[in-house]
Amino acid sequence: MHCFIEIGPLLKLLPRARLMTACFAVIFLAGCALPAVNKSESSALTLSEAQETRLGKAIAPSLANHPGKSGIYTLTNPLDAFAARALLARAADRTLDVQYYIWHGDTTGTLLLEELHTAADRGVRVRLLVDDNGTSGLDTELAALASHPLIEIRLFNPFVIRSPKWMGYVTDFSRANRRMHNKSFTADNQASIIGGRNVGDEYFGATEGVLFADLDVLSVGPVVSDVSTDFDRYWDSDSTYPVENIVPAVPEEALDQFSTKASLIERDGAASAYVNAISESEFIKKLLASQLELEWACVRMVSDDPAKGLGLAKKEELLSHQLAEILGAPESRIALVSPYFVPTEAGVEAFSALADQGIRVSILTNSLDATDVAAVHAGYAKRRKTLLEAGIRLFEMRRLSAEVNRNPSAGPFGSSGSSLHAKTFAVDGERMFVGSFNFDPRSFNLNTELGFVIESPVLARNIHHAFEGTILLSAYEVRLDDDGDLYWLEQVGNREVRHDNEPGTGFVKRAGVYLLSLLPIEWLL
Repeated sequence: MHCFIEIGPLLKLLPRARLMTACFAVIFLAGCALPAVNKSESSALTLSEAQETRLGKAIAPSLANHPGKSGIYTLTNPLDAFAARALLARAADRTLDVQYYIWHGDTTGTLLLEELHTAADRGVRVRLLVDDNGTSGLDTELAALASHPLIEIRLFNPFVIRSPKWMGYVTDFSRANRRMHNKSFTADNQASIIGGRNVGDEYFGATEGVLFADLDVLSVGPVVSDVSTDFDRYWDSDSTYPVENIVPAVPEEALDQFSTKASLIERDGAASAYVNAISESEFIKKLLASQLELEWACVRMVSDDPAKGLGLAKKEELLSHQLAEILGAPESRIALVSPYFVPTEAGVEAFSALADQGIRVSILTNSLDATDVAAVHAGYAKRRKTLLEAGIRLFEMRRLSAEVNRNPSAGPFGSSGSSLHAKTFAVDGERMFVGSFNFDPRSFNLNTELGFVIESPVLARNIHHAFEGTILLSAYEVRLDDDGDLYWLEQVGNREVRHDNEPGTGFVKRAGVYLLSLLPIEWLL
């Protein structure tokens, strides 16, 4: 997408006093001009090649015993989730294909980038695709890594103006407002981690004051090929640009300097939990020895067409449409977990219609005290009474840490400080979804998303059961009293505590959310 303007004739007509304004306008408009590029061609490892890798040989016996099914291993513990990625990078023999919405340059982000670098040094081809909204402060590191002959990095919907990046929203809002929210980490086209976590300390529980309740899954089997195919179409999409065409070049020694920086971080006491997690984890050892306990199930990948990043995807190519087709009509119950839940009027009608049919609908999202995006909470809060009146059960995650802070590198639309970050739901105790998809207009209409539909009664029922057990210990249940007013129930030990206002918040914050709920911004949330 380019912006051109013929300015020569115009300048002759402008008074001298306006010349400076015109010059600034030209610079301003240049912010929407992306460079024309020739991208190299590459694709995921073929299955015949992948089967000859260590991972391929280790997984083959289990695949033979479960024809047509994929193996799933849930990653709920943040340290395990970090170690799984690091160890999967170490287990790769041929390729690593990695796709993320946010990648911070903090402790865990730097350590995982160095794992990719180390893999490339031993001959693994690395392709890293990152949404440019979540790469703030990483230009030097990404450019340095891209100088490696076996590492290629591309940015999705990049910002030509590198600092301040928010200028890109002003100069090219319609494109910059569409982000790639997908998350996947795939080794040798044989094992892939997908789910809700981005890469950064708060997603792996490394920072004080920020703690997520999150969910990823490791997958092996047929669904991994689907993830690899999907990665290829994003890699080649019109929204991706080689990082070297966007960020400034760096000196030759920059890559060595990055490795030195990573080494210092690894030896720092603040990284000890992560270094120990890698050294103590039995995860990859068990996987390579065919001893990892996997849930074998029919798994279908769902994802948006990357053309959604330019507003060009067709309805039938959207994840939301695919989910509706796969899940069909629920028969008895739905349990939904979404940190950013903005049902809109249409969503309220749909959930209410299910409840009218006798289907039990339970929803968990963040409380106002726990969320990091007050505007999103405003979009949900104004729908609460209607949902409760329809018989839907609402739960709001309590603040799980002393503070809720947004990491500024997440950008204006990044999620980076909530108590709850998992995106999952279960239907009828038979099947579940896990991935990057939030139930909000942004996931439906603007951002691209990725996830799995897993036909597993074991995993689905775990989610349903959580609403009757563990969720009650960490969330408020929202109810209506006889006068139609909201109140919140909190389980404290063996007693229930009632709150008549949003717990943990003051009048000013609640008033601000109310004012936000009056604004016509729901489509942005």
